[in-house]
Amino acid sequence: MKNVLAALTVALFASAAFAQAPAPAAKTEVKPAAAVKADAKVAAADVKADAKVAKTEVKADAKVAKTEAKADAKVAAAEVKADAAEVKADAKAAKTKAKHKAVKAKAKAEVAAATPATPATPAAK
Repeated sequence: MKNVLAALTVALFASAAFAQAPAPAAKTEVKPAAAVKADAKVAAADVKADAKVAKTEVKADAKVAKTEAKADAKVAAAEVKADAAEVKADAKAAKTKAKHKAVKAKAKAEVAAATPATPATPAAK
């Protein structure tokens, strides 16, 4: 990518230098057919090179987008996995708490069943 940018920068400065060159004297010169063909070949080569650069840039952008999408998917999957682990831990804690309450209630019931009921004493007048 750096090479492409460097080549484009050089081409920009080169075109700017040619654009500022003084125009040749107004001669009406007829170019031979070979010169016209050569100019056409150069123009075609420039168009082809520009198309190749554009194609390379599009491919690079697509590759970056694909990589970012994969990274986002991995992050999302990790978040889902972490959330599932958190829910599982919360469920385990709730189950343990429920078991503890049940054991405590059972012990309390056993103590209550083992203790004889004390009759109510009449109040003295």
